[in-house]
Amino acid sequence: MTTETTKGKYNVIGTRPIRHDGYDKVTGRAIYGADIKLPGLLQGAVLRSPHAHARIKSIDTGPAKAVPGVYAVITGADFPGAHDTLVDLGEGAVNFRYASNNIMAGDKVLYKGHPVAAVAAVDKNTALEAAALIKVDYEVLKSVTDLMEALKPGAPIVLEDLEGQDLGEKIDGPTNQANHIRHDFGDIEKGFAEADLVIEREFTTAMVHQGYIEPHNATATWDEEGRITIWTSTQGSFPTRRQVAGILQLPDSVVKVIPLEIGGGFGGKIPSYLEAVAAILSRETGRPVKLLMERSAVFEATGPTPGSWMSAKVGVKNDGTITAAYADIRFEAGAYPGSPVGAAMMCVFSCYDIPNTRIDGYDVVVNRPKTAAYRAPGTTQAAFAVETVVDEIIEKLGMDPIEFRLKNAAKEGTRRADGPIHPLIGNIETLEAAKASPHWNTSLKKNGPDGKLRGRGIASGYWFNIGLKSAVTIAVNEDGTVALTEGSTDIGGSRASIAMMAAEVLGIPVEDVRPHVADTEGIGYTDVTGGSRTTYATGYASHDAAQDVVSQLRERAARLWDVDLDEIEFANGNYQSKSDPELRLSHKELSSKLGSTGGPVVGSASVDPEGAGGAFSTQIADVEIDPETGKTDVIRYTIVQDVGTAIHPAYVEGQMQGAVVQGIGWGLNEEYFMNDDVMVNSSFLDYRMPTTYDLPQIETIIVEVPNPGHPFGVRGVGEVPIVPPVATIANAIHDALGIRLRESPMNPGRILTALDDKG
Repeated sequence: MTTETTKGKYNVIGTRPIRHDGYDKVTGRAIYGADIKLPGLLQGAVLRSPHAHARIKSIDTGPAKAVPGVYAVITGADFPGAHDTLVDLGEGAVNFRYASNNIMAGDKVLYKGHPVAAVAAVDKNTALEAAALIKVDYEVLKSVTDLMEALKPGAPIVLEDLEGQDLGEKIDGPTNQANHIRHDFGDIEKGFAEADLVIEREFTTAMVHQGYIEPHNATATWDEEGRITIWTSTQGSFPTRRQVAGILQLPDSVVKVIPLEIGGGFGGKIPSYLEAVAAILSRETGRPVKLLMERSAVFEATGPTPGSWMSAKVGVKNDGTITAAYADIRFEAGAYPGSPVGAAMMCVFSCYDIPNTRIDGYDVVVNRPKTAAYRAPGTTQAAFAVETVVDEIIEKLGMDPIEFRLKNAAKEGTRRADGPIHPLIGNIETLEAAKASPHWNTSLKKNGPDGKLRGRGIASGYWFNIGLKSAVTIAVNEDGTVALTEGSTDIGGSRASIAMMAAEVLGIPVEDVRPHVADTEGIGYTDVTGGSRTTYATGYASHDAAQDVVSQLRERAARLWDVDLDEIEFANGNYQSKSDPELRLSHKELSSKLGSTGGPVVGSASVDPEGAGGAFSTQIADVEIDPETGKTDVIRYTIVQDVGTAIHPAYVEGQMQGAVVQGIGWGLNEEYFMNDDVMVNSSFLDYRMPTTYDLPQIETIIVEVPNPGHPFGVRGVGEVPIVPPVATIANAIHDALGIRLRESPMNPGRILTALDDKG
């Protein structure tokens, strides 16, 4: 279902063509990281720490090197000492020194699964056998995996050299607090004093993983000229190049990254884990080396989203006007600084117009894998806290949940708590669409079959979206088709959306656009596929490159007809003379004359747009709970979202539905289950993600409030739909059972405990 504002405005945009890479994907022709085969290819294996925190006293690689078929064994000593340099990757930053230590430990291991050595051998079994023979002498240290414990005096120190910060001041002595930052707006004390009702609650969320199907992979060659070529499944070939070059202390120009198809990422394939290791092994062997990560290592040693502790406090008047709000947000960074607490602070109150706010954010290191982005990083946690408190306020005031949100809704001109002013946004339109939705207007029978109880919940969420840099080139073929080259790796169908925008400008069918994702030497610098920027920013570049093509073809038409350029106009795919209607050629007809009018036409554009425009979503969930077992089933779910302009509505719906499914898993089942400070459920058998058997059809309502910062009104789509689900489900559970759960996942055990406490 779409609340359409652009219907009839475009010829290609808003349609649902078959994706350009669809046939390759379904027939198996598409090339993923595991598919790469090169002459002389060696297979690698990584030895990982069994301990959460230990000092490495010595490593004996001799037994491994003696295994027939082994070509190289490396440790942290084989890596150059990377500099303490911080570089932004688009969604999060990387410190090269920490990144180097993360992919191969130095003097300490900081989490179970931390790499300590790697082997290259003639085949994978030989590499695994040799890796198992490496003898590591560990001095096991006391570890800390709970962030609140990590902040207590006397807690084990994860990084002895960490210089912690507290509100801009250096912390004296060892600490696990990497940073504490604050946003203040208005007069928080005055705001709470004016309130008739103040609710303050504490919340915790577990660390969860993105759960992508394809494990991490990398194949590398280090050639005789000192140049490195890497084949990998990544969310950004240029950010991967930057990480590898930084870790290996090389110029970016000597590293070439060839991006392959990617079997999911959701933010988790922005950091680099295997690429530099494969490169060093290739340098040592003189042959290409491939590394494929085991599933247990994906869970234990790549970047999940952080667990959190949060406190949310909101004050309101009796008429429902919010007067003040406060949030204390503390995130696990993992073994190295850099959790997404900053993004959480940007979004936590951004659905509302609140005159007085304070937000404190803490970045805390613990003996867990370094966290990474996961769709709207940090914001699902923040929304869980705030939207649950908002729901409790609404209950106590006896107000309608949507009317309360409409009364306090952020709109164009509202100042976000962290400073920026909202431009044109669709928050109110999204709430109104939810209010008018079939789901909201269908009554729910509270008593289900077999004594089960039902409830309905609603929550809202926000993500700011990003722009960043993108480049596109478009080459015109003489048959009228065009070859479009872009630098954004395609995760969710962006080839199609980028091609559709070019086709819209050129006035040709999208099937006549042949999109191609290039390597780092085949296109201009392009930032990461993440942060909901690809359709926005790379689409912007596609629009501009297509306009460049139109400009050049107008010149060719003027040359062909020997008229002034100003005489040539372009409309609906046709080039024609303003004064002579007989002089008219379609795009295809004019393309056939390129050879006689000056040769090839190639349009290009590079952009760094700043008008990304925030996105809002309101979601409704119906749950059915067995009070005897605590099992919760989601029996109906509706997501309403402002997408700006739905370039390819089917892909937009897929992004919305997929993120909701991930949020449902996050809310009900998923967590890093720890025992003795190590993860013990590091497989898809034990890490409980929802399947189709656990889910209803996710109903989608697309709202289109075009973003004025994009030529086609695009807003990022993929982040915000994961923001409200945990809160939505928590509010539905309360409606069903009369209990409020403030810890996720809200699994059967926690539900039964809460019911017992309720009596």
